[in-house]
Amino acid sequence: MAEYSVKRPLKRAPVHPGEILREDVLPSLELSVSEAARRLGVSRQQLHRVLACTHPITIEMALRIGKLVGNGPGLWLRLQQACDLWRVEQSLKDELAEISPANLTHSQG
Repeated sequence: MAEYSVKRPLKRAPVHPGEILREDVLPSLELSVSEAARRLGVSRQQLHRVLACTHPITIEMALRIGKLVGNGPGLWLRLQQACDLWRVEQSLKDELAEISPANLTHSQG
């Protein structure tokens, strides 16, 4: 499957990876939250926090999910990074608007 780049800035927040896991992945694997948590080696509460989109996918969790699903950790980390980047960009919007890009012209001589 080919990947594509997303044009910035996004007008709305990217989908949290926990939502994808909750709405698409676990149902397609026919796994309950309890069974998924058992297979992942985490507590149900920890998995619930991710599925509720209140906690991020950590590197450790991405490794676990990637192994369970069979697609590796990279996708899960990129999804989380997109959410984190969007959230922080929104919180820093006014400050970032005040920063002018440096002019990086190099003199040839």
